[in-house]
Amino acid sequence: MTATDPALTALAQGWCALSLLHGRIEAHIERTLQTRHDLSVREYSLLDVLSRQHSGEGGHLQMKQVADAVVLSQSATTRLVTRLEDRGLLTRYLCRTDRRGIYTDVTETGLKLLQEARPTNDTALREALDEAAKHPELAPLVRVMESLRVPGHA
Repeated sequence: MTATDPALTALAQGWCALSLLHGRIEAHIERTLQTRHDLSVREYSLLDVLSRQHSGEGGHLQMKQVADAVVLSQSATTRLVTRLEDRGLLTRYLCRTDRRGIYTDVTETGLKLLQEARPTNDTALREALDEAAKHPELAPLVRVMESLRVPGHA
């Protein structure tokens, strides 16, 4: 492949379109969550991921797993956890079987805020996708995204 190869150019254009779609969606959700719930997209994502933990085998996530799930570095995730802990939305505790392990749970206050923010997030996502679908370069990506089904989720 050369720099002027049509396949490479198509890939680059596709990547730019995907990046544009992501940016528009995230910006719209960010503005909406901040305005209505004083939450950033990352804060909402962290609360959502942590709220899905359970007490069964492998039910609690280690910080690296949390970082991967919210697409942040471990240090950025730790700072985010600290910020939400300071707001009373999360709590940390030592793992009972491995004293080096620290787990994080969503507090009742955090669960209440997440429950209030979830419909806002979902509506903002729908609005952003509907707006993006009006643009010919983004419409195919919106259709693909809408067709995706995550295994194990309804």
